[in-house]
Amino acid sequence: MHPKQLLTHYQIEPKKSLGQNFLFDENVLARIVEAAEVQPFEPVLEIGPGLGSLTRVLAQTAASVTAVELDNRFIPILQTELATFANVRLVHGDILAQNLDALFERPYKVVANVPYYITGAILRHLLSAQNKPSTVVLTVQKEVAERVTAVPPQMSLLAVSTQLYGTAELITTIKAGAFWPRPDVDSAVLRLTLYPQPRLPFAEEEPFFALVKAGFSQKRKQLKNNLQQLGYNQAEVTAVLQAAGVDGRRRAETLSIDEWLTIHQQRPL
Repeated sequence: MHPKQLLTHYQIEPKKSLGQNFLFDENVLARIVEAAEVQPFEPVLEIGPGLGSLTRVLAQTAASVTAVELDNRFIPILQTELATFANVRLVHGDILAQNLDALFERPYKVVANVPYYITGAILRHLLSAQNKPSTVVLTVQKEVAERVTAVPPQMSLLAVSTQLYGTAELITTIKAGAFWPRPDVDSAVLRLTLYPQPRLPFAEEEPFFALVKAGFSQKRKQLKNNLQQLGYNQAEVTAVLQAAGVDGRRRAETLSIDEWLTIHQQRPL
């Protein structure tokens, strides 16, 4: 059933404030699940199942689907529409408040059509957890997917924050007409394949990102000036950058992940 018909049946209006645009194109739904390469033995986390269109496709492929839905109006719909799938677990709540360590005891994947306005927050929540997924496939605003997959000299804070954990790929674009209500912009399927071993110890992630945020804080300023925000004087910043082999006159968007990691390793304790 088309999302409009289903919502009319249940007498529900989509909330623009929650970014509720429902993907209903079956070919696109199949491509999203295919991009995640979900295997029959793998558990999957879905964020914002909405009316359950993607959940249904995932349930036919994955070992189990844990679907976290914030809007309590959709819980009865999901319970009805997904009643035939014994491998679906519905969780009413905010994904940003969920303890991923408690939700999954073994490796899992994330497949979701997420609200555009909290894409960055969702990525941070997933990637900063100790129990990280092995693969993340998200339908996001096309512009966000392009920022996440950027390379030097067009890197962004979001790109560094994501690519530290794995490879980022823009799999395909999705026209606005595949959703109802129709969004104002096109979307894209973003795939993150996380590294088997982290590039940084968990305890060092916070100071690493403090460094990167300082570097990106004032876009027009050179790196040697931005990094002084961390409490180092000019001589200390110059020494760190020289030891890392990075020209202090460069700007943050020109640096690779490897260069950021080298700068981090050269910082005084």
